[in-house]
Formats: sequence, C-alpha cells, structure tokens
Amino acid sequence: MQYDVVVIGSGPGGYVGAIRCAQLGLKTAVIEKYKTFGGTCLNVGCIPSKALLDSSEHYHNAAHTFKTHGIDLKDLKVDMPQMIARKNDVVAQNTAGIQYLFKKNKIDSFEGVGSFVDKNTIKVTKSDGSTETVTAKNVIIASGSKPTALPFLPIDKKRIITSTEALNITEVPKQMIVIGGGVIGLELGSVYARLGTKVSVIEFMPSIIGTMDAGLGKELQRVLKKSLGMEFFMGHKVTGAAVKGKKVTVTATNAKGEEVKLDADYCIVAVGRTAYTEGLGLENIGIKTEERGNKIPVNAHLETSVPGVYAIGDVIKGVMLAHKAEDEGIFVAERLAGQKPHINYNLIPGVVYTWPEVASVGYTEEQLKEQGVQYKSGSFPFKASGRAKASMDTDGFVKVLADAKTDEILGVHMIGPRAADMIAEAVVAMEFRASAEDIARICHAHPTYTEALKEAAMSATENRAIHI
Repeated sequence: MQYDVVVIGSGPGGYVGAIRCAQLGLKTAVIEKYKTFGGTCLNVGCIPSKALLDSSEHYHNAAHTFKTHGIDLKDLKVDMPQMIARKNDVVAQNTAGIQYLFKKNKIDSFEGVGSFVDKNTIKVTKSDGSTETVTAKNVIIASGSKPTALPFLPIDKKRIITSTEALNITEVPKQMIVIGGGVIGLELGSVYARLGTKVSVIEFMPSIIGTMDAGLGKELQRVLKKSLGMEFFMGHKVTGAAVKGKKVTVTATNAKGEEVKLDADYCIVAVGRTAYTEGLGLENIGIKTEERGNKIPVNAHLETSVPGVYAIGDVIKGVMLAHKAEDEGIFVAERLAGQKPHINYNLIPGVVYTWPEVASVGYTEEQLKEQGVQYKSGSFPFKASGRAKASMDTDGFVKVLADAKTDEILGVHMIGPRAADMIAEAVVAMEFRASAEDIARICHAHPTYTEALKEAAMSATENRAIHI
C-alpha cells in the first residue's frame, strides 16, 4: 500500500501530525502498536492523571473547605473503584475521539509494531505474529517515550511501580513514596495525598521542579507541605528498594552520606522518561540514537539523517510535552506540503497540574543571570487578589520578567489557581513580542485570576502595581 506519509505512533504528535497531513491532501496512514489510539498521553499519561487530579481535588475540598463555604457533609468517603472507573471512561471517550477523527479525515490505521525494512517500506507486525508491509514517500517517527527505570531498583509493577500502574490503584494507600520531585511525581503524589495518603518525596536535586524558575519550586514545596502534609527529602540519593509482603522499603543517602530508610505501601518511580525506539528497526536504515536519552537526532526541519524520514515529540531532543509534539507534527506536515512553518521552542509553556497549578514560559531568572541579560522583575501575590480570596485560593504569585531597556517580556512564571490556563495569555503576548507595559495597559475583567498577571506586569513596569 503506497502512502504519501506513514506515521509510526498515534500519540499527540503522531495523530495530530497525521490529521494535518490529511488536511493538506496527503494520503496518510498511522501505525499503532496498541489497540487504542492516543499514546501515553491519552491512555496512561496526561488525560487519566488529570481525571484523577480533578476527582481527588473535589474530595479534598469537600473534606477541608466545604464547611467554610457553609456546606456540611456527613459520612464523606472515597470510592476508589468508582474514581478509577470514571478515569477509564474519560480515557475511552478521548481515544474514541481520535478514531472518529481518523475516519473523518480518511486516514488508514494499522495495528501492530512498525519497523523499517528500508526508508520507504515499513513492516507491521501484529500481536498474533502475522505481518504486512506498507510503503510511503515519507515516514514520521512519533513513537514517544516510556518511564525511565533505575538499574538498581527493579520495578515489579505491584509495589514498586511507574506512573502507569499508579493510575490504577484501587484503594487509598496509607503511605506512599515518590522517587523524583518532577512534574509526574508531584502530580501523582498530590492525587493520593489529597485522598489521605502520607506521601514522601525523595529528590536528588536541591529543588523540586528543578527545570522551572526557582521561586516556583520553593513556593510549591511550601504549599504541598502545608496543605497536603507531603514531606520532602531533598538532596537525597536513592540507593535501593526492597519489597516484603505488602510493604516496600526504600533506602537513600542524604547530603551528609547518612543512610535514610522509608517504608510505604507503594513506591512510584518518577525519575523521567526515555525515548522509545525499541523495535523500530532504525539500524536497517542507518539511524543511530544518542547515548543520552536514546533520542533520534534530527535537523532544523525535524528530518533524520535519512532523507524523507522525520521524527517528532518525545523521541527527539527538547522537552517531553504533548503540546510540543503536536506542534512538531503540524510542522512536519506543513513542510511536506511545501509550506514554511516555524516553532519558537522558547515559547512552549510548561505546566504542573498540582493545586495550586504551576505554569511557566520563556526564560527563568536563573537563565537570564547566566546569560548576562539585564532584566527587571515584577511579581504579584494571589493573597492580594479579590478573586483568589473569594475562592480561598490565595497561595502563589505571578512573576513577569522584562528586558531592562526595551521592556519586552522575557519570561512569565506563575503558581496559583488556574495557572495552566492563564499562561496562554503570556504566550500570546510573547509571540507578538509584547512589552510588560502592553500587558499592564490591557483591560482585564474584574474579578479574575488574570488580574494578577496584569498587576505583575505593572510591577515590572515602574513598580506601579495597584493592589499591593
């Protein structure tokens, strides 16, 4: 079967890229190894974790804030099987949606593992061992990533688990250890901490969410400790874990070299993700992956060393984010159609879906200092926001970083209610190279959380915030 484009993988990068290819008139097919479309994001990542985050947040508010709102509840309890069932239904709706979109756009799909015979021929190996081949003028590799394992800490998927298994625990654990203070570990840790689990986070670095602005990690750690009772072991190096019955014991060493032991019902290993290239047959077409992270090298057009073979998303360099993969899928599709798209990688927002939410775009203060860029900073706390007071979400702040001479916005960093949605305003402003003054002059509806961004911009411009 001859196609203009064959996409290997149906995650956010793969399915979005395939749809854009089809929209542009290219005969397109997708190869997916699993029975459902959507990759990690829709099946065992972004979507199911957000479903559980929402459910657990409802419970936490019912248990801790409803009384203040004048709402009395009796016999409040968690029904974990129902919570998991709702999560599964959300996943099913989303994956079925992709199936509909493929049909609508006349995209063919093949279930099985796709591997290169040559650069234009892909063998599809099905679960029953049978095979078929498809040919294409161009191939887009969108095979995604998998949770990174620690060589000295075997994952048994029962007590020592990854983010995948953490989405299907059917009881509320008494104690849980999370190895890794990044986005995945903190989100899943939050889910169970809200439900009553004692959550301990072990992180090798001195700060959680270490790739984001340092102030965000400091504030998030403070809030998670205060509101959810999460405890943090920073600067600790995990050395091993042992399972005995229904308990797991994790050993680590602190900065002084002293051994620390923690016991729990479950241990989530959340130390990052590794590009997934297993079974692709890259060696058959001469593509070598990078030693660090197993990633596929690409050029500025996202083309590999083999002409006509492209790679996008988690399997290549850059942040491992669904929306980055989506933009890259569209980028390659439009390149193949003869257009000249672009991606500004500095303006891909990062989000942590804890509560308060954390969101960031552009340069951090640490990066600007390292580059020797002269900048000014303005911030505004949510405790001074009327809307935040009304909803009892007063933790956090918004920080705007602007060029000291031109006032162009260089970075926006926020932790607070609905930060995941609010960051979009900052991205739009920075795409148009707006100044802090521009944001300060835009009329924001009152009362809204976004007024905090306006006030932070006013603070960055001549220190003229009104409400603080």
